[in-house]
Amino acid sequence: MSTVSATVPSGLVVADDVPGDLSVDCDVVVVGSGAGGASTAAELADGGLDVVVVEEGGYHPTASFSVDVPHALRTLYRDGGAQTAFGRPPVAFSEGRCVGGSTVVNGGMSFRTPDRVLQRWAGEELRAITPQAMEPYFERVERRLSVGPQDPASIGRDSELFRAGAERNGWELIANTRNQLHCCGCNACLWGCPTGAKRSMLVTEVPRALSRGARLYADCRVERITRIGSRATGIVGRFGPRDGAPGARLRVRASVVVAAGGAVQSPTLLRRSGFRSPSGRLGRNLTLHPNARVIGIFDEEVRGWHGVHQAYQVREFLDEGILLAAANLPPALVTLGLPHYGTELAELMADYNRMVVAGCLVEDTTTGRVRSVPGVGPVVSYQLDDEGARRVVRGITLTAQTLLAAGARRVLLPLRGAPEVGSPRELDALLAGPVAKSDLDLFSVHLMGTARMGEDPRRAVVSSFGEFHGATGLFVADASLFPGPVGVNPMETIVALAIRNAENLLGNWRRHAR
Repeated sequence: MSTVSATVPSGLVVADDVPGDLSVDCDVVVVGSGAGGASTAAELADGGLDVVVVEEGGYHPTASFSVDVPHALRTLYRDGGAQTAFGRPPVAFSEGRCVGGSTVVNGGMSFRTPDRVLQRWAGEELRAITPQAMEPYFERVERRLSVGPQDPASIGRDSELFRAGAERNGWELIANTRNQLHCCGCNACLWGCPTGAKRSMLVTEVPRALSRGARLYADCRVERITRIGSRATGIVGRFGPRDGAPGARLRVRASVVVAAGGAVQSPTLLRRSGFRSPSGRLGRNLTLHPNARVIGIFDEEVRGWHGVHQAYQVREFLDEGILLAAANLPPALVTLGLPHYGTELAELMADYNRMVVAGCLVEDTTTGRVRSVPGVGPVVSYQLDDEGARRVVRGITLTAQTLLAAGARRVLLPLRGAPEVGSPRELDALLAGPVAKSDLDLFSVHLMGTARMGEDPRRAVVSSFGEFHGATGLFVADASLFPGPVGVNPMETIVALAIRNAENLLGNWRRHAR
């Protein structure tokens, strides 16, 4: 349940404001208020439709954000940010669960879908989704979310060292573009931006939707999408408990239902509600951009927490499916990935202010699956294949080379049982032989693909405009749509597709209105 210290905006209802069961009618009900859900809601409300948004998480305004990491994990993340895709190796992942969704807790990186990815999708029965066709939508996203480069004064020493290492190696490097306005570089992105500079859905599309008359119910878990036969008719949800008693019920009747809970929650909700894809692909085709983290310890004081969360990316190896970046983490999260204990851990963490935390993001070469287990909920499985493992090991090697070139005296690798390295020669010797997949320490924040789009209902779950094959009045608007991995941060792709698909829904509204 929310603990709100500021006035709740008009049109937003939290659990504490609900005295009893509610029943409402609207044109469209959107499940989820993240990148896809909030953008869809704002676009449809702007077009004159009566829109209701239902969000499982609470409403937490900008004024409530701080660097209290445990509090942020409890209030802004699902399951405290500690979820796992099961496999060898397991992949830790996290999902936002609050008004604004994962945009509230992401790093704010905003990149267009690479042309090579759009061209690949266009060759997979998505002929309308080309770089040229998506250009105006990317432009709208970037204007609306204030996407642009960082002020140089907001870039910290950790990012500058990372840049120096890449440049000494002669590698292509880009300055990040981020959805931010006057970011001061306080590096609290993952816990909710305390200044409002990060233009998350919380401070952009959610207020825009509300100002156009949309209603948003927070603290409410959607139990199922209601239907008559194959036609979606609304949702049934329940607010969080009060005083130990079950919360009030919410019933929404609508002509159109939009599932926008993300690549894990959306397919789970659809299956729980009795919808089945003719393709049999709902919940399959999961990609997640495996990430691995490398830590460099320097002689100089770095204070990685001083400066923007991530300022640069190495794009030299993007054609190999590998992207490198430095992104500071607080001490508690640094220790989670370390094999050290007791005095040894204390001595290592005494060097925290001399650390640069960096890592590699790898474009998937395999897929996983989201299953629904009665009494348990969604269970995510993902088995890294040989090519993916090779890319991860290469990404780890390249990240370590960057830190060593920047002057790191000690480098800690995300490999079980691996010793520290202090030179390129030691690194080469350590990684000269094979690395077992089970020894890799991986994580992800980019889950995609579990309701893939395509025009052939035998191969895809939804159309290129997000409409569920085999159902009426049912759409998907999140990263579930992606036919495959995008290889870069996916937020801008999600928002651009949401705007495009909402525009199409408005243009064909008579076909859906009841």
